[in-house]
Order: sequence, then structure tokens, then C-alpha cells
Amino acid sequence: MPKEITKTYTNGEVTVVWKPGECIHSAICFKGLGEVFDPKARPWVNINGANSDRIVAQIDKCPSGALSYFRNNDIQGQAEKIDAESIVEAVPNGPLLVYGNLSVKDSAGNTVQKTKVTAFCRCGASANKPYCDGTHTKISFAG
Repeated sequence: MPKEITKTYTNGEVTVVWKPGECIHSAICFKGLGEVFDPKARPWVNINGANSDRIVAQIDKCPSGALSYFRNNDIQGQAEKIDAESIVEAVPNGPLLVYGNLSVKDSAGNTVQKTKVTAFCRCGASANKPYCDGTHTKISFAG
């Protein structure tokens, strides 16, 4: 099982949470808000590059859930949850995206709560099963 790394970046109002092991490298973050998300910079998240509302709006577009956030005044410190039905979308040559609140049980019987969007592997080559880790692009998965 890959090492679970979590990095946080805060501007005092909102905290960005990044889990690189969940990233599928869709590039939506830096293509949409390059002044905050720059993979060539260290650290790659410039939390002061835009206002909190723009940062949150961009993170909401992350298909893997590798980027999430919480408002610092949120006592529970949890990402905002979607109160809606679940929607499933098969990305051409990519993962299966499931939108909504999920309980995912792994092969060891551990349950993890997921919110917003969860990307599941369809190619079978992910090192982070059942989640997508972007390997489908390396192996030229078609499906």
C-alpha cells in the first residue's frame, strides 16, 4: 500500500488539503488557477495567489479528491458535503468518477468516507486500488 502523505496550506481563512497519492494528474487545478497551483514551484500551492472563494471554486473541480479544503472557522474541519444523489461518470480512457457522499469499504474491511468526487480505477493498473492514481495515462488505457 502506498504511503499516505497529506500536505496542508492555509491563508487563515481556508485550508487546502492535498493528498498526492490520490492525484490522477488531470491538471485541472493548475490550468484553471495557475497563480495558486504551480507544479513547477516549491511549494506547489501558493495559498496567497488568489482569494479564498476562487481557490475553493477551483478545488471543487478536482476529479480525484486529491485536493480538498475546509474553512478554518469550521469547527469540525471537514470538507463541505454534497447533499444530493450519487452520479457515476465513466471518463473516456480514464477513471470511473462517482459524485456524492460515499462509504468505501476496502478489501481489509476498513470503511472510508468520501465526499464530492471519487475517482475509481478502471484500467486495473493503479497502485492505489480501488482508486485511480493516473496510471491509465502511462499504459495508454483505452476504454
